[in-house]
Amino acid sequence: MNFWETITGSDLTRAYKSFDARAKTLRAEYQVAWEEIKTHLSPYSGFTGRNLMPILDGALGLLEETASDGQSVHEALGDDLKGFCAAIAGEEGSKHYRDKWREQLNDNVAKKLGRLGG
Repeated sequence: MNFWETITGSDLTRAYKSFDARAKTLRAEYQVAWEEIKTHLSPYSGFTGRNLMPILDGALGLLEETASDGQSVHEALGDDLKGFCAAIAGEEGSKHYRDKWREQLNDNVAKKLGRLGG
């Protein structure tokens, strides 16, 4: 990856397209699961989304492997797909990006108010 790709994010776009191309080779139920996984993982994304690339690659690899073994999506991922995504993104109950931004904003406001009052 070169500097220009890092700045523009073209490497991420290329990787994301390759993930989707791999997912299109799977059975329909796995393609639906892939779309749901992407939706449920998006709140755990950082500003650029770069942190999700290895997680998405691993999740897709799991889908490919279980599909080749003949398992159903339900057998592979269980009943709680949202919980599965939370587990692979980090601990259950981990903070979403909105929570992190809210905390940072509150800290910055508290610092500013502390300067005014003191």
